[in-house]
Amino acid sequence: MYKTITVIFLALYGCFVIFARQPDYFDGEVTNASIHYAKDSATQESIPLANFSIGSTKYSVKAAYPLRPLDEGETLEIIYEAANPTKATVFSIWGYWILWDELLVSLVIYLVLFYAAVSITDNPTPESLIEQLEFKEEKKRKYK
Repeated sequence: MYKTITVIFLALYGCFVIFARQPDYFDGEVTNASIHYAKDSATQESIPLANFSIGSTKYSVKAAYPLRPLDEGETLEIIYEAANPTKATVFSIWGYWILWDELLVSLVIYLVLFYAAVSITDNPTPESLIEQLEFKEEKKRKYK
């Protein structure tokens, strides 16, 4: 039972991930970008920016993400929508496909529902236990 529930959860989470990404995986376009560190005007911290160009227009988007180290001059792929290239994002497993906040929330929901189901079905009442033990499956005819 536990394996089945886990497989169903992973399949549903996979379907959610495929269709919930922005920019959209199916409509987005992938191109190369290079990392350049620049100072953020609000916090005065050095943040990585992914610089890329489409035609003659140059764009720059934030590339920072927790637990993803980026080096100056590193080349990586980004994904963007042709209608709005300013909303591009780094195209990687960690940061595009798997987002830490979605993963954390989905695992918490999975664990809460899993333990709720286990606690509900773990201690049956004596009446239901007797009913389960006395149950006999009726013989069914193969053809009616």
